[in-house]
Parts: sequence; C-alpha cells; structure tokens
Amino acid sequence: MRTLFEFSALMLLGALLVALGIILGDYASWYFAWIVGTAMIVLVSAAALAWLDAQEAARARSLPRDKS
Repeated sequence: MRTLFEFSALMLLGALLVALGIILGDYASWYFAWIVGTAMIVLVSAAALAWLDAQEAARARSLPRDKS
C-alpha cells in the first residue's frame, strides 16, 4: 500500500511540474532544468554520503580491536 501511495504522490508531482511548464511557457525549460539539476545535486550528495559511510564502516570492521 505504501508503494502505491508513493507512486501516486510522484505521479502528482510530475503532473504539477508539467502544468508548471505549460503555464510558464518559454521559461519552462529553464525552470525544469533548475528543478532537475537541484534534485540531481541532492541525490549525488546523498549517494556520496552513503558511500563514505559504507567505507568508514568497512574500515572500522577491518581494524583490529584492543582486547584489554
């Protein structure tokens, strides 16, 4: 049920973006590029953070532990 809700929310967001593009006319491509670019920056940053976290976790698992 959650997946259906998320899909519906994303479809609604997509429809709103298309409507915004139609309303803005000539400037729509600039706004669309700005929205997509901002989303990509956020996603790439999140992926880099997850990758860094995974590397640190692997490094912590590979270090020998003090048994005292």
